[in-house]
Amino acid sequence: MVIRRVVAPRIDFGELRRELDLPEVFPPAAQREADEAASRTALPSADRTDIPFVTIDPPTSRDLDQAMWIGRRDGGYRVHYAIADVATYVRPGGELDAETWRRGQTVYLPDSKVPLHPVALSEGAVSLLPDQERAAVVWTIDLDSSGDTTSVRLERARVRSRAKLNYAGVQADADAGRLPEPIAALPELGKLLAERGFERGAISLPLPEQDIEPDGTGWRLVLRAPYPVEEYNAQISLLTGMTAARVMLDGGIGLLRTMPAPREQAIAKLRAAAGALGVEWPDGAPVGRVVAGVDPASPPAAAFLDHAAELMRGAGYTAFDGKVPDDPGHGAVAAPYAHVTAPLRRLADRYATEVCLALFADAPLPDWAGAALPKLPEVMASTDRVAGTAERAAVDLTEAVLLSGRVGEEFDAAVLDLDDRPKRVPGGMIALDEPPVRARCEGDLPLGERVRVRLVTADPQQRRILFTRAG
Repeated sequence: MVIRRVVAPRIDFGELRRELDLPEVFPPAAQREADEAASRTALPSADRTDIPFVTIDPPTSRDLDQAMWIGRRDGGYRVHYAIADVATYVRPGGELDAETWRRGQTVYLPDSKVPLHPVALSEGAVSLLPDQERAAVVWTIDLDSSGDTTSVRLERARVRSRAKLNYAGVQADADAGRLPEPIAALPELGKLLAERGFERGAISLPLPEQDIEPDGTGWRLVLRAPYPVEEYNAQISLLTGMTAARVMLDGGIGLLRTMPAPREQAIAKLRAAAGALGVEWPDGAPVGRVVAGVDPASPPAAAFLDHAAELMRGAGYTAFDGKVPDDPGHGAVAAPYAHVTAPLRRLADRYATEVCLALFADAPLPDWAGAALPKLPEVMASTDRVAGTAERAAVDLTEAVLLSGRVGEEFDAAVLDLDDRPKRVPGGMIALDEPPVRARCEGDLPLGERVRVRLVTADPQQRRILFTRAG
C-alpha cells in the first residue's frame, strides 16, 4: 500500500545522466545486432508452452525476466521458474556483447532507464510478455512439505506466459482468496521458505521504499510499504538463486553473489539498540525474525531497522574455477546464493546461468563464458556503484527541489540514527512525517523518538538538505 505521497515540481534528471556518463543510445552496430537477433533467432526445440506461466512485476514494466508456476505435489511443491534466455540472443564477442559489458546492468532513473540491452530484446523478443512464445531457461524445483529441495531440472525451452500480473492485484487476489491457479500456492510456499530462512539466519529488511513517480508535469515522491506477496515472490527467486549456487559449488566452477555474515559484535550492538528503543527481542529469536516482525511506521522500529541495515554490508561477486571459495555464503541469505534470475537487467546472470546449464548437462562450459567469469566481479562492482549512485541522487534531487521553497519551516520527524564520528557536528538522520524525506539533522537528538526540526538548507544544485532541531 502507499503510505504517503507528495507532488514535486518539474525536474530535469538529464544532468544526472550526464554526471554519471550514462549512455543515451546504443552504438549503431550493437543496435543492428539486437534487431537482427530479435527477428531471426530460433526458439528452443523443447516445448514447455503447456505450463501456464505468469509474471508478477510493477504495472509499467516490460523487461520481464521471470515467469512462474507453482503447484502442490505429493505432499510438497513443484516450482517451474522460467528465466528469459538472453544468451541465445547475444553473440559472444559481438558489438552488442561488448556494449553490455560496458553497461553492466540496467540503471533506473525516474524519467527513463538506461537498459542493459536494446528494447528490441529487453522489452520485445526476449521479454516474457504474455501470450508470446519465448526462449527461456526453465528451472524445475521439487520440494517436500518442509521446504527441502528434493530434485532439480534445468533446460532451455520455449514457454508462453498467460498473464502479466502486478503486485497490487496479486495481493488483492490473495487477500480475497482468489489467486489464479499458476500462483495459488505462492503465499503458502513463500511463508514456508521465509520461515526456513529465519531458521538458518536469513535477514530481510521490511523497509518502505522511496519511489519517484510521474504526476502530470511533475513528480510524486512516494513512501510505499512492500506488499506481503512481494516477499513471497522474492522467496521463489531466492530459492532459485540458492539452487544455482549449489549446482555451481558441486561442480567446482561458477559466480556467486557473496556477502560477509553479520559479525557477532554487530548483532550484539543491534540487540542493545532494540532494548534502548523498546523493540521486543525474545530469548533465542534469530535476528531475521525480529527484524521482520517490527512495524517500520513506528519511529522506534524505523530507527531499529536503520541500525539493522548495518548488518548487510559488503555484498559482491565471487568467481571460482576449481577451488571453492573459503566463504561462499551470502550473509543476508544465510546460504550460498547466485544471481541467475534477472539476465535482462544484470550482466552476471547470463554467465551464471550458462555455467549451471553446462554443469547440469555434464557438458563443457562454452569458452566465452569460462573466460568471462574472472572479470565479472570487478565489472559488476563498478556498475553496482553507478546504479546505486543514480538511485540515491535522483531521490536527493527530488527531495531538494520539493523543499527548496520551504527553508525556515518546521516539520515533525523521527530520529533514525545518530552520528558516531567524534569530529562531526552532533546530529543524525531523521525521517519527516510529511513530506516523506530522509535527511541529516544537526543538534542534540534522541534516538527513536519524535522531534520538531527546522529546514536550514535545501539546495537542488548540490542535492543537499539539512535540518536543525527546533527549539
